[in-house]
Amino acid sequence: MKKILLVEDDPFLIDIYKTKLKQEGFQVEVAKDGESALNLLEEKSPDLLLLDIVIPHVDGWEILKWIRSKEKFKNLKVIVLSNLGQKEEVKKGMELGATKYLIKAHYTPTEIVKEIKKVLKENNNQK
Repeated sequence: MKKILLVEDDPFLIDIYKTKLKQEGFQVEVAKDGESALNLLEEKSPDLLLLDIVIPHVDGWEILKWIRSKEKFKNLKVIVLSNLGQKEEVKKGMELGATKYLIKAHYTPTEIVKEIKKVLKENNNQK
C-alpha cells in the first residue's frame, strides 16, 4: 500500500482528498501546516507528497527546497496541488523539484487521484 502525505490546510479539501485517496487504496497522512509536514516526512517516509503552497508556518516552497536538499528524499515524488496558477509559480515549482504541478481549480479529486497513480506508476517503471 502506497503512503501519501497530504499537506493541506483547508479542512473541506482535506476531507475530500483523504476520502478519495483511501477509497483508492492509499494510506494517507495529513499535515495542516508546513512544520508538521516536515516532521511527518521524517517520521513516515511517504511514497508521494501532495503539497499545497500556501500553508501556515512553513510554506510549500520552503518544504520543496528542504526536501530537495536531503539525500534521503531525492526520489520522493512531489505533486504540488495549489491555487497558485501563474506561469511563474508553476515554473518555480518545477525548478524547485516538483514532479508535477496541478492547479486545484483545473482538476477534480478523481482526476487528481489519476495523476497520483500515473506518477507512482512512472516511479515503479523506473526501478
